[in-house]
Amino acid sequence: MKLLGNILWAIFGGFAMAIEYMCSGLLLCLTIIGIPFGVQIFKLGVLAIFPFGKIVVKRDESNGCLNLIMNVLWFFLGGVVIVLSHLALGIIFCITIVGIPFGMQHFKLMAIAFTPFGRDIMEE
Repeated sequence: MKLLGNILWAIFGGFAMAIEYMCSGLLLCLTIIGIPFGVQIFKLGVLAIFPFGKIVVKRDESNGCLNLIMNVLWFFLGGVVIVLSHLALGIIFCITIVGIPFGMQHFKLMAIAFTPFGRDIMEE
């Protein structure tokens, strides 16, 4: 079922979304200041390619307030746009019964886009 969901996801926009994330991550990594943010965008891109069968977990290691500061910077420098776009797409997909699994994946992407620092993507 995960394979079918991932194939349908990739066909109906997931692959294009992943390409957008990868291109923007590459552009951010071209600057020294943007490298930490580019790495987080790559994390979103990997999850956007095949989200079915993956979960987002909080990392066990503690980086203290560094994760908090980076997440606040992330949110105000562009993360809010990503979060709101995934929220809107998730709500739109959840209107129909057929679209609910895709809407749930957008909510998963929204969760990691809200606070990407200190989180990892794992297989279910």
